[in-house]
Amino acid sequence: MTLLYLVRHGETDWNRARRIQGATDIPLNDLGRAQAAEAGDLLARRSFDRVVASPLSRAAETGSIIAARLGLPAPELVPAVAERRYGDAEGLTGSEVERRFPAGTPVPGREGRRELLARVLPALVEIARSAGDVDDGGAAGRVVVATHGAVIRAVVTHVAGDDVLHLGTPIRNGSVHSFELLDGALVLREFDDPIEVESERAGTSSLGWQNALERPAAD
Repeated sequence: MTLLYLVRHGETDWNRARRIQGATDIPLNDLGRAQAAEAGDLLARRSFDRVVASPLSRAAETGSIIAARLGLPAPELVPAVAERRYGDAEGLTGSEVERRFPAGTPVPGREGRRELLARVLPALVEIARSAGDVDDGGAAGRVVVATHGAVIRAVVTHVAGDDVLHLGTPIRNGSVHSFELLDGALVLREFDDPIEVESERAGTSSLGWQNALERPAAD
């Protein structure tokens, strides 16, 4: 059994202002670093083989903080698990998006959900497969993947459907979502995994949708 634990990066100032980040490289703020440390302490209840991360600094630093908490080397940076690209909408708030791109208006440079899954899913499966080569006394390989909200939402929805991730369910900064590799495909084990102790989840605030362009769409 090979397990992946997808972690959303900690908060940034653009998260706080509810600005769409996408491929724009915005660093963690102090709360974000604290959230990453909390996630690392939560994950430290289990053993892991390695940490990988998106190369965007908010995820890379989250992965580095978690790796330090787990006593593991700095994360390997994997470009394929970077955040969804939102093109001309990056840097905008929800109300600014609505004014500039009314419903049904294409956003130049926006990455479609199918495009996102086409790069993310094979990368995650390969990470899981390589973890399966690790033998730690009979237990599965376990890997932490520090990534992004839209990536996690797309993967959860793809493998588990809307029965798990209902309309508007937040992907919290620092939250952990566990998957198993089964017959070459990812299977969701637990959304918002409490790592055995429900009352000690890292963070409690809800910002609703990560951004105004994250709602389900046929793309």
